[in-house]
Amino acid sequence: MTKHIFVTGGVVSSLGKGLTSASIGMLLEQRGLRVKMQKLDPYINVDPGTMSPYQHGEVYVLDDGSETDLDLGHYERFTHSPLTRDSNYTTGQIYLSVINKERRGEFLGKTVQVIPHITNEIKSCIHKLADDDTDVVITEIGGTVGDIESQPFLEAIRQFSLDVGKRNCLYIHLTLVPYLKAAGELKTKPTQHSVGQLRQIGIQPDILICRTERSMSREDREKIALFCNVASEAVIEEKDKDFSIYEVPMSLVNNRLDELIVDALALPADTLRLEKWRDLLHNLRNPEHEIAIAVVGKYAEHRDAYKSIYEAIDHAGIANRAQIRIQRIQSEAIEQEGVERLLTGYDGLLVPGGFGERGIEGKVEAIRFAREREIPFLGICLGMQCAAVEFARNVIGLAGAHSTEFNKDTPHPVICLLDEQKSITDKGGTMRLGAQTAHLTEGSRAAAGYGRQLISERHRHRYEFNNLYRQQFAANGLVVSGSSPDGSLVEIIELEDHPWFVAVQFHPEFKSKPTAAHPLFAGFVAAAVERHQARGSATQRV
Repeated sequence: MTKHIFVTGGVVSSLGKGLTSASIGMLLEQRGLRVKMQKLDPYINVDPGTMSPYQHGEVYVLDDGSETDLDLGHYERFTHSPLTRDSNYTTGQIYLSVINKERRGEFLGKTVQVIPHITNEIKSCIHKLADDDTDVVITEIGGTVGDIESQPFLEAIRQFSLDVGKRNCLYIHLTLVPYLKAAGELKTKPTQHSVGQLRQIGIQPDILICRTERSMSREDREKIALFCNVASEAVIEEKDKDFSIYEVPMSLVNNRLDELIVDALALPADTLRLEKWRDLLHNLRNPEHEIAIAVVGKYAEHRDAYKSIYEAIDHAGIANRAQIRIQRIQSEAIEQEGVERLLTGYDGLLVPGGFGERGIEGKVEAIRFAREREIPFLGICLGMQCAAVEFARNVIGLAGAHSTEFNKDTPHPVICLLDEQKSITDKGGTMRLGAQTAHLTEGSRAAAGYGRQLISERHRHRYEFNNLYRQQFAANGLVVSGSSPDGSLVEIIELEDHPWFVAVQFHPEFKSKPTAAHPLFAGFVAAAVERHQARGSATQRV
């Protein structure tokens, strides 16, 4: 029978439930177990697709086109869990499903209530992942214990153990043990209160994972164990990691978390194998190069808005044995302070995606700087579209060239709305989403990086390169090196006379892993390393 692990959070948000859940999944996989992962989010939005990156961070897109929470990015980077739309549910989706069933008459006129109808719907979403090919389902409950929004989800997972048997369920609670500088000691009371709230609704945590900036003493662990009714060995320290998030699994292993889980659920697990992960951390700690890359974006100051971008750059750094100093630069700042002042000295430039007109001209200027100074450049989604606009204006000479997203009356719409989008009015879940196949041109930089000519990448966009301008671009040296199989949609553009200038309409960052850097990011960082070395050699000659 499939076993279930439920991960909850207490005291404060942003403790890292997603990262911890992903680390647990990775450890169980490295013991030979088949794992599936899921996140249940308390917010009422139907999905994250229309939510502000400032509030929610990036929208992570799956192969099937689902727009999901960014924690699913952690799941994919750490594990091989197959993720689908069943891997992420929100309160909005749960209630919408129940209401639709009520309108169809499926409840036969009964009064529809939170218990049992909403909680039954939540449990059915959890059951969807359990099958004969899955040993463990890890379900993360978003939010914090005590939030009104989380209560139906917590009630549902309380009931779940009654349905499948306590031996088949494990409750892990992630909590905060803060250090008070004035008192000079760690404080366990917030954790006691958080666990107390869980126990009031009928959930007794089996394992406590304690986030802390200072190491916990044996007395701290024993005190928490006593007041929270757990075994002292089940009080796990998860100390803040200054070096890398990829150290988290090793920290959990040092506290024997994987052994506790395997024993508690009587799982038929193999010996833990972490050779590849240790090699990864060795490469991280022992770089051969150090380079600087600028990421110019609309949401640059908010790290979670480009979470997968930054992780993919780090993965490429691991692959190239390079320590990367990432500088996050707001595109609006370039408009105000000038491109020379803000971008001089970097070894590579990346312009990510985004929506809305704010900061567009700053992105265009940044791309021009990279093109003219022969700085390795990678453009993603809107970054590709801005690259097309910049080239049209400053190389081809198409004055006023723009995207119709920002200027409907532009004389040269080099970027325009997809035909399939012209009749769509709803915003949520209606873009060109999910995995799409592309064919790469033989001999292109993209084909060399991938090592093949047929690829599949994830998309999230409404606007596309205007095919009417293809010949003009090619005649001036910016070629289409990747397109949809029928040739109708541009997927990749490359600048021929440049050390490394590639821009893509899709989101390669969603398919990058720490143990397998995405080929485009790896190629981009390799070019940045080469530029850095060349500049160093030139300085030495002078």
